[in-house]
Amino acid sequence: MNRLVSYSIYPAQTLYIPSSSKTYTVKRGDTLYKIASASNVSLWAILQVNPQIKQINWVYPGQVLDLPAAKTSAPTTPSTPSTPNTTVGSYATQVSQIVNQERQKAGLAPLTLDAELSNVAMAKAKDMITNNYFDHNSPTYGSPFEMMRSFGINYTAAGENIAKGQTSPQAVMNDWMNSPGHRQNILSSNYDSIGVAYYQGAWVQLFKK
Repeated sequence: MNRLVSYSIYPAQTLYIPSSSKTYTVKRGDTLYKIASASNVSLWAILQVNPQIKQINWVYPGQVLDLPAAKTSAPTTPSTPSTPNTTVGSYATQVSQIVNQERQKAGLAPLTLDAELSNVAMAKAKDMITNNYFDHNSPTYGSPFEMMRSFGINYTAAGENIAKGQTSPQAVMNDWMNSPGHRQNILSSNYDSIGVAYYQGAWVQLFKK
């Protein structure tokens, strides 16, 4: 049910057992993101108890899903989550500012830092660290385009930049700008919004229009 191997558990990890689950029948227009939000559980938790879902957007009306128990307050001190959230927010802002500086040099309009798109970027960054991979295609969420749709993000054009190991916004932007494919996304006139996230060494930029 938890789709784990012996070496992939860690202190404070949440595991789910069948007795704590209830079922939900998928309705027309549902996405896993909508179901997770309405049920107060995480997308990852739903995927853990439903191994038949191979891609995050593979749900259909009439399908019966197991839902883990709703999230409760964690027995951790309030300071535990506050520090990374502040750092991530600062890094996201700094990266988006450098992006717009580069776009201004190229005579392009600035991109708006989108909070919802940044939330999706954060989910991707955490997924890369949790599942130990570095790829545009996530074993949890599928392609960046599938992931955006599953989170309820609408777009007419979209793209993704990822990086790993850089220690500052300037460092990751230097690497992206020195890579033709990543630079193309940053300087594309096809986008008007950007989402940015940093998590434990993983960087994600999402672009959309």
